[in-house]
Amino acid sequence: MPTMKEPKAQRVMTLGVVAVAAAALGMVLAGGLGLTPEGSASRPAPIAEAPVAAAGLPDFAALAERVVPSVISVTTTDIVTGRELQQFHRNMDPFEFFFGPQPFGPDSGRPRKRQGAGSGFFIRSDGLALTNNHVVEGADTINVQLADNTQRKAKIVGLDAATDLALIKVEGGPFTPLPLGDSDALRVGEWVMAVGNPLAMDHTVTVGVVSAKGRALGLLERSFENYIQTDAAINLGNSGGPLVNLRGEAVGINSAINAAGQNLGFAIPINTAKLILPQLEKTGKVVRGYLGVFVKDVEEKEQEAFKLPSREGALVQDLEKDGPAEQAGVKAGDVIVAVNGTPVKVTRDLIDRVSSLPPGEKVKLEVIRNGKRQTLTATLKERPASGEQAQGRGGSSGTPVGKLGLQVDELDRRTRRQLDIPDTVTGVVISDVEDLSAADEAGLRPGLVIVSVNGTEVASPSDLTEALRDVGSGAMVRLYVYDPRVGRSSFYILRMP
Repeated sequence: MPTMKEPKAQRVMTLGVVAVAAAALGMVLAGGLGLTPEGSASRPAPIAEAPVAAAGLPDFAALAERVVPSVISVTTTDIVTGRELQQFHRNMDPFEFFFGPQPFGPDSGRPRKRQGAGSGFFIRSDGLALTNNHVVEGADTINVQLADNTQRKAKIVGLDAATDLALIKVEGGPFTPLPLGDSDALRVGEWVMAVGNPLAMDHTVTVGVVSAKGRALGLLERSFENYIQTDAAINLGNSGGPLVNLRGEAVGINSAINAAGQNLGFAIPINTAKLILPQLEKTGKVVRGYLGVFVKDVEEKEQEAFKLPSREGALVQDLEKDGPAEQAGVKAGDVIVAVNGTPVKVTRDLIDRVSSLPPGEKVKLEVIRNGKRQTLTATLKERPASGEQAQGRGGSSGTPVGKLGLQVDELDRRTRRQLDIPDTVTGVVISDVEDLSAADEAGLRPGLVIVSVNGTEVASPSDLTEALRDVGSGAMVRLYVYDPRVGRSSFYILRMP
């Protein structure tokens, strides 16, 4: 999800869901609404041999002939209400935006079909295919088009919102799968090819290079973001399509673009998918191990201050109280340099290794403390879902908090660290704001901290509910709210519905 500290204009947005907003927002995920007429292109028969460089340049034509048969165009349909449609554009129904006023506006409540478009690719001959979570999540029906224009139905096998990956199964077969490469071996400047369904123009091929690795965009839970950046053209509808190397191996899953610039595309590394594919296929979801540490990469100043032999490892800055790491004896200032004997060179290595292991598994952590190496054993817990809090939420629809359109959570240590909220601030953090609610119209948003209500301080969701209990319908509510982005508090005035 977008980081709460970033302005809306810089957020990465889901193209499969908000194509209308693409003109107003900078970063978008590469799905589509299916509002462009479908385009087709003739395709030559696939060849078996790998592409061969000619005249000093790669033979992209041969590479395309090899890759295209494995790529699918994905079309989804779901049924939405008028209110859900309005989420695409603050003041206008997207159908009206494109086609003019409609006889049945969004306020009529009449359900409508909403179509999305994306891409995917086969990873097994029996029809197992990879795509993005945001392409197929919530779909009532999924249809795919093969390279020869054959239509097939598909169903969801597994979803993982944390990495924005999905596994689907296409009816029929056998199909031509793409081999999976090694995204860790990619080098900046290396040639890559993107294939997909941009703007319903199926099986479009574009080429470019790897522009950067390890990008974090604020789209997903930040600890799992590790995007490959490429200048191969990626557009609406490319989501879920493969990014391939010159050997015809999938090294990434195209997922996002920065619409504010040019040729700024982003792909999820294929190695991220490899780690979770077994769980997705077996259980339909991903359960991750959790260590309970807050870590950062070792920089030059930390290397000098902690007298470390190198900058390899993950520096522990803090620990979850009574979490697996703390119980194992890990301390702030330790540098984790290996997990079960596998070296940890940067924090990404630690996150990937631990999250790939099941809860309950014992892991051996090699740490450097005061210049000496020692080994500790931790028992992993299950990683909390993104945004999950230890305490219950406040804000069901029947409560005063819910009537205002708010969902709030405890302001715990983890949230303080994520939002950079000082210990001197007490209150409850807003976790969600209902569209078109009193809170929404007042300008409240997730990440703000409600400090007091009508002069009464609140320290928990139950405090907030109690403070609003006697506020009648139509009465004014005075919220004193802290904004961590600017480090200041201000009043928000709402009328109780």
